[in-house]
Amino acid sequence: MKTQNSWSAAFSIYFQPRVLGMIFLGFSAGLPFLLVFSTLSAWLRDEGTARSVIGFFSWVGLTYSIKVFWAPIIDSLPLPLLTKWLGRRRSWMLVAQLGIAAGLVGMSYCDPHTQLQQIALFAVMVAFSSATQDIVIDAYRIEAVIPEYQGAMAATYVLGYRVALLVAGAGALYIAEFMNWQMAYLAMAATMSIGIIATLSIKEPETIKNSETEFIEEPLEQILGVNKTHTLSSRLNAWFTEAVLSPFAEFFTRNGKLGLSILALIAVYKMSDITMGVMANPFYLDLGFSKKEIADVSKVFGFFMTILGASLGGILVVRYGLMKPLLLGAVLVALTNLLFAVLAVSEPSLSLLAVVISADNLSGGIATSVFIAYLSSMTNSAYTATQYALFSSLMTLPAKLLGGFSGIIVDTQGYQYFFIYASIMGLPAILLVIFLMYHQKLYKFG
Repeated sequence: MKTQNSWSAAFSIYFQPRVLGMIFLGFSAGLPFLLVFSTLSAWLRDEGTARSVIGFFSWVGLTYSIKVFWAPIIDSLPLPLLTKWLGRRRSWMLVAQLGIAAGLVGMSYCDPHTQLQQIALFAVMVAFSSATQDIVIDAYRIEAVIPEYQGAMAATYVLGYRVALLVAGAGALYIAEFMNWQMAYLAMAATMSIGIIATLSIKEPETIKNSETEFIEEPLEQILGVNKTHTLSSRLNAWFTEAVLSPFAEFFTRNGKLGLSILALIAVYKMSDITMGVMANPFYLDLGFSKKEIADVSKVFGFFMTILGASLGGILVVRYGLMKPLLLGAVLVALTNLLFAVLAVSEPSLSLLAVVISADNLSGGIATSVFIAYLSSMTNSAYTATQYALFSSLMTLPAKLLGGFSGIIVDTQGYQYFFIYASIMGLPAILLVIFLMYHQKLYKFG
């Protein structure tokens, strides 16, 4: 009976209002991502845009990779009027969501044949607002509940995020197939109302200053000569030291010489997966599959295999710790990219497409859930928001830069060699995980 009550109490966490609310915030965070990435690639290719141009459009996603530069500002700067009404987190959240919706509406009214530049500008607006929303939602998630609820918050967030990817991926393709791309993006803009309503409905979390930050900030201020006067210059210096420099100093103080190796792993771990993803939808279309067929396969197989992979990744972490599943995820992602090379030289077949997409999403789900757990283990509770913004920015920046050249590689070498190239991009991650595993007896990461 005691065990039964314990399981019942644990499951009841998911009925907490703030835990449930993360489903809708996760949906709001996930919706714009594909709309400036693979769904945008499919729209442009469907309208006859050159693959090299589509590759350059992927650089819009660099916005997500540099959000660490304005994360400290969002973390500390109040918005006039809105902050007093909604609070610090919800005010920034609302502004970001309105920016996403406005950018999507702008994209929907653009003609890709004559207004590619305008589409790019609105896409940057969407990506910047979306990256800003990610920063705020991460901070809200950390501050809204006690540490024991963080696992449940992360689980409901991922669920909402995955549903949003399905809507922005398969859903947008369905609307484009039966109506047009302009209506698809207009519908996605309207769907952002889910996040706006959630923001207006949740309660602002209380922020408590962590006392351990003083042990890092005070010596750093002394080294930099930050004084305690109330001049504008001294205040700016103090803010910069506390909000920007201290999180970086703490990370390297805690991890020592391995800090650079950890950052290198974060930078390259998703490189193979992201590089391949830029050309995925154009590849399916060039093989002759319709938008409906692509949506059907990604909906039935892609979505559920991703959820299965993510769940399996969580189980593997519990059973084997972090490093072994992290290595498995890196190896699987690299290997499944080779399946796309096989698909490129095979006769188009829906069943083969389903197998490849299933394997890709299963391996991607495992790698993603394990990698999120690894990133979380690398943060300090005193600087979680800023450090997590650093990690999430760093994990996509190199891949986004390389992804911009993906169209050129396809045009000059073909899809087969592009996917082999994308697979090879996974080797640095594999080697770095092995290197860190070798040192885990001295530095307990696993």
